[in-house]
Amino acid sequence: MSTTTTTAPPGAPDRPLAIDARGLIKRYGDVEALRGLDLQVPAGTVFGLLGPNGAGKSTTVKILTTLAAPTGGSATVAGADILRESGAVRRRIGVVSQASGTDKALTGRENLVLQGRIHGMGKAEARERADELLTRLRLDDARDRVVSGYSGGMQRRVDIATALMHRPQVLFLDEPTTGLDPEIRADLWQVVRELADDGMTVLLTTHYLEEADQLAAELAIVDRGRVVAKGTPAALKAELRGDAIVVELAAPAPEGLDVEALLRDAAGGLGEITVDGPTIRARVDRGAGATPQVLQALEARQLAVASITLSRPSLDDVYLRCTGRAFSAADQAGAAAPAGRGGRDATRSAPSPVAASEESR
Repeated sequence: MSTTTTTAPPGAPDRPLAIDARGLIKRYGDVEALRGLDLQVPAGTVFGLLGPNGAGKSTTVKILTTLAAPTGGSATVAGADILRESGAVRRRIGVVSQASGTDKALTGRENLVLQGRIHGMGKAEARERADELLTRLRLDDARDRVVSGYSGGMQRRVDIATALMHRPQVLFLDEPTTGLDPEIRADLWQVVRELADDGMTVLLTTHYLEEADQLAAELAIVDRGRVVAKGTPAALKAELRGDAIVVELAAPAPEGLDVEALLRDAAGGLGEITVDGPTIRARVDRGAGATPQVLQALEARQLAVASITLSRPSLDDVYLRCTGRAFSAADQAGAAAPAGRGGRDATRSAPSPVAASEESR
């Protein structure tokens, strides 16, 4: 079977690309979930796909894992074309979808052995590999307990172990920590870091800003089906000079009052001012000096200030600059949108990793 070799785009390190997607389009009736999405993921990195609910992240994963066909565009994963060589793609990838694909009536070890057997392993080889992964993911003590008795974090670790049974070249983690409490989330972050240390290529989708910042060597920010920014987290934040000021008013400013003009006149150097109801955001080179002037100007117009914060550039600021919307507001809007009209990428749920493996054989 033929394969395709792709390399990093000009200006990037000379590394082969584990994922190379060009101009991906996906339509569901009159809903356009992806609108010409480009994505290049160098081999051996943790690459973050960051975006609010409904941005197109899960649709992208379903296309790259051959669970959905694109309406337009092309992509290779681990050197194989997703349309012409879908079987090769499935043999070379592991997938952890948002919904757990394990059989809750089986033990952790039985789930892994089953996955290994589906991938063509002999019984002894599957057992040995299962024990290796259970030890690595700190599930030794629970290997012979049924998965229905596992905690949420333990179940996600079994999902990851299942996806690693056949030694894939690329691992897809589709929002793996959604719904988990912070302590369990931090534990899974450590698992991802250990995979990265071993040179595994990981595509991580998330709508948690901190998660992308902590784990991704590089990331792409997706909004409304397109990549709006890409680079390392540090480089993206470095493009934003100065400090971010966020003011929460006790109530929105009255109609007719030009808050942007008011603040520009009050504090020199204040820029990128946005007003969203009672929330005012701006950037300034020296936030500590500008903050008293901002407060004085607002109070002079009888605008009561509930709180004011000053911070260094964040990925939320990057998203705001690229889209004109705060990340949290976009995330809430995407979560509230009905499926098929932009909510949750407007796609049906993906089959479990076991089912996907059975289909590929």
